[in-house]
Amino acid sequence: MVDVLEENDEVIVVAEFAGFNRENIKANVKSQRLTLSAEALDRKYYKSLNLPKQVIPATMRTAYKNGVLEVRLKKAVEKKAVGNVAG
Repeated sequence: MVDVLEENDEVIVVAEFAGFNRENIKANVKSQRLTLSAEALDRKYYKSLNLPKQVIPATMRTAYKNGVLEVRLKKAVEKKAVGNVAG
């Protein structure tokens, strides 16, 4: 199970990884795509998903507790068009 949530300035992804050790779980983000993978002796898990907003990869924070991984990423600032002012 994977849930994607948006808060004011963050995108939060919550994923179940029951039966995996934290050191075997990897999270990678590039542009607007998050890839989660994990490996145990008898099984592998891989999930790639599009995020709802552009994020800043360097801001990724993860927490793992009771088989649940939480990934938090800061949203990138959206560039707004600035109109020309005559004067």
